[in-house]
Amino acid sequence: MKKLAIMCAALALCTGAEAAATSKQELVNRVLKLWHVETIGESMLQQPVGNAVQQARVMLQGRAAPEKRDAALTEIAEDARKFMEDNKSVTRASAEKLIPTTIAPMLAERFTEEELKQIIAILESPVKAKFESMVPELQKKLGESVAADTRAVIDPKLQELQQRIGTRLRTAVTP
Repeated sequence: MKKLAIMCAALALCTGAEAAATSKQELVNRVLKLWHVETIGESMLQQPVGNAVQQARVMLQGRAAPEKRDAALTEIAEDARKFMEDNKSVTRASAEKLIPTTIAPMLAERFTEEELKQIIAILESPVKAKFESMVPELQKKLGESVAADTRAVIDPKLQELQQRIGTRLRTAVTP
């Protein structure tokens, strides 16, 4: 009889631990769904693609006639857009495949159930959504204000820098 009681107690402990683990895993999964971490790969692609377009713009600046430069930049921008469109599914699929073995275990290990619930509350917060919807407007407003405030000082220096870069590029490509 004692053995049966011990076995029942052990089974109850195992079931409770399993339920807690399942509950915690469900919380981790919910955090991951709300966080949209699968878009990290796409963000990682945007940086080198953006840099390539920017470098092309700089390289064409003093080397090509305006109409040829503009046509080339339009084509380059379209190529970059198509590249992003063609490859974002690859990075998303990779992220979705790797999240369960990379990010999910870290969240489960480093956060308690209560902390995961707090993260979920933050991610679902209407105040967070309202703030995030305002971020582009806030950034634009600050950017415009900084530009207006510094234009007199920065614009002449920026033009000088662009001229120096143009001169160096022309010197480098002139036979």
